Amino acid sequence: MRADAQKNYDHLLETGREVVAEQGAEASMREVARRAGVGIGTLYRHFPTREALLEALLRESFDALTAKAGAFEALASSGDALVSWLREMVALTHSHRGVIAAMTAAIAEPDSALHASCVSMRASGAHLLARAQADGEARTDIDGTDLLALVSALAWLNDQPPFAARVDRLFGIIASAILVQPPRT
Repeated sequence: MRADAQKNYDHLLETGREVVAEQGAEASMREVARRAGVGIGTLYRHFPTREALLEALLRESFDALTAKAGAFEALASSGDALVSWLREMVALTHSHRGVIAAMTAAIAEPDSALHASCVSMRASGAHLLARAQADGEARTDIDGTDLLALVSALAWLNDQPPFAARVDRLFGIIASAILVQPPRT
């Protein structure tokens, strides 16, 4: 990609991230173009659909979370690493309001542009869980799919105004249910 095209792409992606954080998965493509200071045609050349923009945003976020899993593992006890990853995952879903359905669908759909990133992200959480289980810090009757389901439930609750204020409290309850010992973070 030419340097100017890459600069436009990066700027559109950053602007898209801001608009999606405010408006959720149904963010206006016109608003993204307007805020980025480009014509709608420029936006559509880079992202032909809203779904293409969401996929690019999510793929970048999922890949970053997968990388963070390794950092958490290196710096914390296995239980703390798992809880830190779960917190980051909940924060990610919060910053991309309304995309939990796209995320869960992508894991089940190998042809999805997000499939590989979603599978890697889920695997990084499953790895942290398995480590915590091996260290005796987490229950042994759950797996990576269960973790993703719990995060998905919290993300859905966070998108519901009557429940949004309770997400942090519910996160603590879920973390306590996963860990054999209470989290230190």
